[in-house]
Amino acid sequence: MECGCRHGGISLAKVARDLPDAELRGDTDVLDVTEDSRWVRRGALFCAVPGAHVDGHDFADEAVAAGASALLVRRFVDVPVPQVRVPAVRPAVGPVAAAVHGHPADALAVAAVTGTNGKTTTVHLIEAALAAAGYRTGLVSTVEARGPGVRNPAALTTPDAAELQRTLCRMRAAGVQAAAMEVSSHAVDQHRIDPVTAEVAVFTNLSPEHLDYHGTTEQYYAAKAALFTPDACRRAVINIDDSWGRRLAAQARVPTVTVGRARLADVRVDAATATPGGMRVLVRDGCDEVELTTPARGGQAANLAAAYAAARLMGVSRRDAAAGLGAAPPPGRYQRVDAGQPFQVVVDFAHTPPALAQLIATARRANPAGRVHLVVGSAGNRDRFNRPDMGRVALAADTAIFTADDPYDERPGEIIDQMLTGTIGCGGAEVLVQEDRRRAIIAAVERAEPGDVVLIAGRGHERYQTVGGIRFPFNDVAVAEAALAGRVPRVSRHGAW
Repeated sequence: MECGCRHGGISLAKVARDLPDAELRGDTDVLDVTEDSRWVRRGALFCAVPGAHVDGHDFADEAVAAGASALLVRRFVDVPVPQVRVPAVRPAVGPVAAAVHGHPADALAVAAVTGTNGKTTTVHLIEAALAAAGYRTGLVSTVEARGPGVRNPAALTTPDAAELQRTLCRMRAAGVQAAAMEVSSHAVDQHRIDPVTAEVAVFTNLSPEHLDYHGTTEQYYAAKAALFTPDACRRAVINIDDSWGRRLAAQARVPTVTVGRARLADVRVDAATATPGGMRVLVRDGCDEVELTTPARGGQAANLAAAYAAARLMGVSRRDAAAGLGAAPPPGRYQRVDAGQPFQVVVDFAHTPPALAQLIATARRANPAGRVHLVVGSAGNRDRFNRPDMGRVALAADTAIFTADDPYDERPGEIIDQMLTGTIGCGGAEVLVQEDRRRAIIAAVERAEPGDVVLIAGRGHERYQTVGGIRFPFNDVAVAEAALAGRVPRVSRHGAW
């Protein structure tokens, strides 16, 4: 858990002075900050964050036994180390971690991307454009956190506040100049990005998601919108093809560049066409027309324009931005699995109704004469209200195989039944149910004939599946590769292959 900072620590008293209404008991030097007692190292400040299921105060003894030199608490606890009491622990973690690590974000130009769909692709595109301009870059996304000498798989879209500051500290120590970061609505609401001020904040789009957490779409929007304030960013890039984006652009309190197909967009998408390798997009930047090519597919034109606009605001030339945006998309985003078969197999992270609809439409455009065989599920413990819509959207395929996604501690069959309610009274795809995701992928591959497309949706890059509370390795790409390797050549309606 070493962060790479070259410092001898900071006194707890100095940290406490900058926290409103803080009460200090004792003093010591603090070398690191963590919210997880399992990751405490000697000299760390353990932050006792109360959560939905567990209270960090209950792990204070464990943290001290592991070497914590001090605690950040809402109530003093009976352990023999210095403590700082604050009215609320969670909002204090980011500022404290930033202070301990020497405010690393101040040394980096940060692009922060939020929205329902397209965050990961947009973040990777921005990072690629910055790298093409010669910047030493870092990235924090749903897939991974990486930079020179730093590469860690992601557990959350946006790390917790302490881990984020530690990651930024490592980046600074490695000479990173600019970083692109995904910001989830949970991260904003839970103060994970405090006190980072992004050079540019980007809004991709918004559709109902995480309502089990936020309660309403309005509250979900409010969490996203909080990123577009002077404390959180200096400038904004907003997609105004999205109705929520138009509202945000009208409300944003920072200088804003709008993007999209709309006639009044500052960076306007004039044309978007599919190519054998991805997409070709023409954008109007002021009086100039710029051609952008990308391996990304589907409804990525607005995201491509947003990444271009963000890179330009961060000092990247038109030429370097266009070159960088042609880099490979992140894993699990319209990722083709090719074993020489005469049909396409695509793995994609699409896990919301709009994203799934766009994925199927993209496959239709790319293969108008072939059939689409879809493997689809819904995650457990979240977004139950989206499940019928996922089922209804899946009917746009020719075959829809309903299966497990990440059920966590819910029964896969119950999740699938909720998805199937969206298909009642609707025509469209042949519907099959196979709870075992591996068998569902194999079944889709077995149904494919030359010219068809197999879409494996919902999990993308993810490497583990959690069923009944048990987490085990499972990667859609690896399973698809195994399914293709085990397929026996046969005669189809198009002949032998």
